[in-house]
Amino acid sequence: MNTLKFLNRFLLSTLLLGSIAGCTDNVKRESTGEYLDDIVLSTKVRATFLGDSRLKVRSINVETYKNVVQLSGFVDSKQEADRAAQLASTIKGVKAVNNSLIIK
Repeated sequence: MNTLKFLNRFLLSTLLLGSIAGCTDNVKRESTGEYLDDIVLSTKVRATFLGDSRLKVRSINVETYKNVVQLSGFVDSKQEADRAAQLASTIKGVKAVNNSLIIK
């Protein structure tokens, strides 16, 4: 009887430890929560761009990965590219902005 209890406890402990190990951070992938946070950040950046009359939002793509915002697309001037990067960096939660905007 004691052996059965010991075996059950051992198996339960192993199962619990295995499930905890599955929750550890992986550098190559985002968790579901991180993915949703990135979607929210991208949406906030786009909304900020919409509120700025100096930017042509249709030409700017916004992608976010682990709170780093990537801007890509085409703009008319260096000032417009700088303005987009500046606005994106003001959003709470944005760690960095990679500005890959191309001037036409």
